[in-house]
Amino acid sequence: MDNYDQKRQLILTGNINKVILSLSAPIMFNNFIQTIYNLTDTLWISRLGGTQIAAMTLVWPVIFFILAIGIGISIAGTSLISQYTGADDSTNATRVAGQLLSFSLIFSILLGFIGYLITTPIVRFMGAEGLLLQEGSRYLKIMFLGMPTIFLFVGFTSIKQGQGDTITPMKYSAISVVLNMILDPIFIFTLNLGIGGAAIATVLSRGIFAVYAIYSLITYEKGIRLRKADLKLNRDLLTSLIKIGLPSSVGQSTTALGFMVLNMFIISFGQSTLAAFGIGNRINSLILMPAMGIGSALVTIVGQNLGADQIKRAKKAVQASAVLTTAFMVSGGLIIYPFIPKIISFFTHEKEIAELAILYFRLITLSLPLMGFYQIFIGTFQGSGHTVMAMIIMMGRLWVLRIPMILLFKKYTNWGSSSVWYAMILSNAIITLLAYLIYLSGRWEKKVIKKRIATKVLSEAD
Repeated sequence: MDNYDQKRQLILTGNINKVILSLSAPIMFNNFIQTIYNLTDTLWISRLGGTQIAAMTLVWPVIFFILAIGIGISIAGTSLISQYTGADDSTNATRVAGQLLSFSLIFSILLGFIGYLITTPIVRFMGAEGLLLQEGSRYLKIMFLGMPTIFLFVGFTSIKQGQGDTITPMKYSAISVVLNMILDPIFIFTLNLGIGGAAIATVLSRGIFAVYAIYSLITYEKGIRLRKADLKLNRDLLTSLIKIGLPSSVGQSTTALGFMVLNMFIISFGQSTLAAFGIGNRINSLILMPAMGIGSALVTIVGQNLGADQIKRAKKAVQASAVLTTAFMVSGGLIIYPFIPKIISFFTHEKEIAELAILYFRLITLSLPLMGFYQIFIGTFQGSGHTVMAMIIMMGRLWVLRIPMILLFKKYTNWGSSSVWYAMILSNAIITLLAYLIYLSGRWEKKVIKKRIATKVLSEAD
């Protein structure tokens, strides 16, 4: 029995807490690595000035908007691969992996090229002008050119996670981030490329390991091993992938678009508020790592158990995850809360930005358990393949609740920039309650893989 078979048996029959922690721990560490990468970028770019931090904060939702399609399809890939793995159907799991990578490459090249051509109008539309427009456009253009490398690595991570392997993507990410940390100061300061140097370092460090990751899927002997035939587009499997992935893509892209609009409202309060928002979010992501890790692990755990027709065990995994996440969020919040002013001081010496960031970070820290439950429900719905449910939650949080609240608070209160922070907390609370009600409906318990599709594809292989 190889490592992949052992992992499958653990997910389907092992101690549920051990399963959650063994799968989520590498994801948590990977999230930590990515957060360190983000904080490193923020730290180095902060040395250039508040305008550069604001520029990166302003354009990041645009990058995420483009990535949303790739992320959505990758979520569908994880869901299908995990359910086929749970059903012990390695042939279709491998074919789904091939479709995922081929689609990701083609689409990322197309989106990256289009995005590069319209970068400056996009950044100008978001309210930037002068140096902010110049720096934001510079950073965004380079990131658009590097989209294929990011898409492919996201796809690779999805394939491995579907099989229950969360360690391999973590290793590759770790080395990639270390390389990025080395390249950042070289490109930003030594080569005097400024904010553009940070983008170049990101593209290079991720690109090298994206290529190696795909190479490993072709040459590795165990688990999913791709052949040329698997990479050839297959209408039935690709249709399944897109059908499940489209709601996730819509949810992810509208979330990114929502944050773009949110940034436009925030910048109306001044660049200092936008810079504070960016600093606070990046630091806050450290505490959210356990919840995000457990939520991501649930995609695999729920998927494999539904694939094996073990609905009760899938529900048990969700309940255990909720308990673990709450413990992590409360503990993390209590530990970090007293040190918030000192933490913020590492990232800015501008008094106005620091004061705004401290207030925002304190409020968000108090609401961390809500975000923990949010991640659990999203992971459950995505793992089951019922991505429309996740889409409703993601879209509703920003478009139905948060953005209208900001407009109302701005018009009818004198809270100023704090109205943004209050709207965020209240929207998180309401959407978490809605997600719980959707979970209780039980509609997510039905798996999405069908014997009809499997039989048809297998007959073609014969």
